[in-house]
Amino acid sequence: MEAALEQARAAAARGEVPVGAVVVDPVRRVILAAAGNRTEADHDPTAHAEILAIRQAASLIGNPRLTGLDLWVTLEPCAMCAQAISFARIRRLYYGAADPKGGGVDHGARVFAHPTCHHRPEIFAGIGETAAADLLKVFFKSLR
Repeated sequence: MEAALEQARAAAARGEVPVGAVVVDPVRRVILAAAGNRTEADHDPTAHAEILAIRQAASLIGNPRLTGLDLWVTLEPCAMCAQAISFARIRRLYYGAADPKGGGVDHGARVFAHPTCHHRPEIFAGIGETAAADLLKVFFKSLR
């Protein structure tokens, strides 16, 4: 989670909402891809950390299916990102802070709970929750 938090801090330094994500190969114990939010910099509403990390990992391995790989992200993924996680066949999802307003995993849309969901990763919530939530609080407080 520390690598995802580093990506979130870098995103905040760029003026982006501080969310970071990494795709990990748990067998080799290596990070294959890492990203922070880039929606503002890229003028792209889909440039969430999770999407960017998934794209990087898929490109690296040459396959859109990331079967056997894990995604670590600092904030509960939104519905768009949760659907991408399902389509990518991520093995496990680890996330930090819950997102009661915009989350799509344990809040809101609950994408993985729908019977039409193609793939459901194992989910581990609350990993590094305090650090992730603090980054978000400080960021949004600075905007007010």
